[in-house]
Amino acid sequence: MNTSYCTVVTRIAPGQWHALEDDQVVGRAHASHRPDGRLFLSIDAWHDAVFDRLAEAMLADLPRPLYTVVDEADVDLRLNWLRAGFTTRRREWELLVSTVAGVGSGQPPAGVTILPVGAAEEGPLRILDRVIRDEVEATVGWQEMPAEVLPRLDPSKYAVAARPDRYVGLLRLAALPRQPRIGLVAVRSDQRRRGVARALLAQTLASLHERGIPTVAADVNESNGPAMALFDGLGARRVSSNLELVLR
Repeated sequence: MNTSYCTVVTRIAPGQWHALEDDQVVGRAHASHRPDGRLFLSIDAWHDAVFDRLAEAMLADLPRPLYTVVDEADVDLRLNWLRAGFTTRRREWELLVSTVAGVGSGQPPAGVTILPVGAAEEGPLRILDRVIRDEVEATVGWQEMPAEVLPRLDPSKYAVAARPDRYVGLLRLAALPRQPRIGLVAVRSDQRRRGVARALLAQTLASLHERGIPTVAADVNESNGPAMALFDGLGARRVSSNLELVLR
């Protein structure tokens, strides 16, 4: 007895597709623009054939380049995207850092004060945020950063390194219930290689340790040597990795 069904893929809304077999949803696909302007795809399908049909429909409708992110350990999902024509663009390591590593380490350079998360003033923080964004765009570009570009600046999520006349570095912390996550550590180009980033990270870790939080997570592009060295210097462990794939 033939129990196979015809898979019908329908675009149900902008950026959303459903795959149906015998009037039952067997797969969903979604496309969304990130704040940096890139278009990212996701597909949740019951089996590979449905994935292929959804991918075919999406790729026929959407402009390139297209991106997706997969857990490197999810071999089947990665192979599905590779079969659709995607290639690996970069690897991001998920790191886990013990907060005790920050206790007694990473003193700021002379003339720099570390303001803890939530103590930053919005005006100087916005100026620093704009300077750092412009410097990143003028060099590697935000597409090379694992840090998400947020549409709104929330000072309650930032620790900053301050000189008397301006802020020179920042750290963004997402205080998630189970596992706080460092979303970004960045220093103005004219203040780098002075220990500002290490002081920001160390003092934030020490503050979390005082609150009884044992570890914090972070994502780092493996090609970013200075960032990897910063976290490695504080004993960070690699716990998993994500691959960013692209179809050009």
